[in-house]
Amino acid sequence: MYGSGNQPVIVLKEGTQRSKDKEAQFNNIAAAKAVADAVRSTLGPKGMDKMLVNTIGDVVITNDGVTILKEIDVQHPAAKMVVEVAKTQDTECGDGTTTSVVLAGELLKQSEELIEANVHPTVITNGYKMAANKAIEILDKIAVDAKNDKILKQVAATALTGKSVGDEENYLADIVVKAAKAVADKGAVDAKNIRLQKKVGGTIADTEVVSGIVVDKERLHSRMPEKVEKAKIALFSCALEVKKTEFDAAIQITDPTMMSSFLSEEENSMKAMVEAIKKSGANVVYCSKGIDELVQHYLAKAGILAYRRCKSSDLDAIALATGATICGNVMEITSKDLGTAGCVEEKKIGEDGMSFITGCKNAKAVTIFIRGGTEHVLEEVERALTDAIRAVGVALEDGKVVAGAGAPEIEVELALIDYASSVGGREQLAIEKFAKAMEIIPWTLAENAGIDPIDSIIKLKNAHEKKNAKAKYFGLDLDSGEAVDMLAKNVIEPLRVKSQAINSAEEVCNMILRIDDVIASRRAPPAPAASDALANGPRGMGGGPIM
Repeated sequence: MYGSGNQPVIVLKEGTQRSKDKEAQFNNIAAAKAVADAVRSTLGPKGMDKMLVNTIGDVVITNDGVTILKEIDVQHPAAKMVVEVAKTQDTECGDGTTTSVVLAGELLKQSEELIEANVHPTVITNGYKMAANKAIEILDKIAVDAKNDKILKQVAATALTGKSVGDEENYLADIVVKAAKAVADKGAVDAKNIRLQKKVGGTIADTEVVSGIVVDKERLHSRMPEKVEKAKIALFSCALEVKKTEFDAAIQITDPTMMSSFLSEEENSMKAMVEAIKKSGANVVYCSKGIDELVQHYLAKAGILAYRRCKSSDLDAIALATGATICGNVMEITSKDLGTAGCVEEKKIGEDGMSFITGCKNAKAVTIFIRGGTEHVLEEVERALTDAIRAVGVALEDGKVVAGAGAPEIEVELALIDYASSVGGREQLAIEKFAKAMEIIPWTLAENAGIDPIDSIIKLKNAHEKKNAKAKYFGLDLDSGEAVDMLAKNVIEPLRVKSQAINSAEEVCNMILRIDDVIASRRAPPAPAASDALANGPRGMGGGPIM
């Protein structure tokens, strides 16, 4: 920047990087497209997986869009905004994260031609906003009611397709619907009430629904009962041990009898804890902290089943399922604090014992107990089931579903092309580009399945332009490459997955397009390590270190 006397006026700090106008817009678009391209190959049932290795060597193998983007350490600010789209989609719907990111990337790609042709970004964003609103209207019109369990099962199966669950999609879909229906309250499904507990061993087909809670803990003492019927459960967030003093204390003992009375007092205080538990009527104890060996002995003697060092989330789940209150003081427990369950049983799973709490009356809590050959398989099945549970929950809540496999995107594209001509003006150009961007989903599905994408798009458009009653449900069959009625083929997705993907993609796209100036401060150099600081520290007159 120069003043009136052609003297440079320095406004920004030295080292600050600045890009303006088209340069800034194209840089941001390139970064967002790079993120979309990173996950594109994972879209659909024929999508590939990614192996992600973090800085400490942990490996994640997945094709879940949001997991991939969370694991990648994205630096560019515009790229981070696209990652947020996936996170929002995951929070709202659980499924469709890759779809939303790929769509956002394509909308930005389509806008490049308009920016090159000097169409103002505000015109593009207005056109995109109008197109997104119209697209949601169109989706509402082509949606069908999710009337029964059969449709919900199809929604779950579609969400599981392409994940690493082998041939067990239908079996797992049944499990998901059963779990969702068990915790549904007035049509709403709280996914927190469906716990996922995994254990290496067996196969995916050994996965089961447990009507209650599964805790990955073994009983503390071999003499404790393995099974307790009509369980009364006490939950503790405090240790069942003698409290250590907060300050260092020294006890001077001058007489052997004093030593004896000191130890017996400690023993009595532990006995008192067990007596308080017995008096309340509890016959099962779960504790989030430690349990002293002497307390274990007295609990076993009293026939009380006990578990220690349980996760706080486990205690919360047990409290919700059984109606127990988590106590912070053993001596204050009463019968009112206890939870009830039909049975608490320890079962051997592989070499380890696990605690199964079942028969909880009026409980809105179930556990899906996942089995699989390796830790990586278990983690991917867990991610797949999480997506499917949210998808079924969304379908139950909204009561609306649409056909999958690119059918709604082509229907929206054709309707938007008609709508664009009725709008006119420069916004028409943006709406037409939005319509063109919708093709990216069936295009990518075909590409990932090894089918010619151009032929696929032509076949889909021909099928949809016939305008018969079922034309709007025609999607791409990835086995034959033909346009097929996807409702009949049982490929169904919740309406919210599609509408949320379009809305969030449009919003992030418009936010990026409105940026015309990027000012990036110079990063502070990393602080020197302690050893470097010493090596390069103050020196004496002769260049040697000061002693």
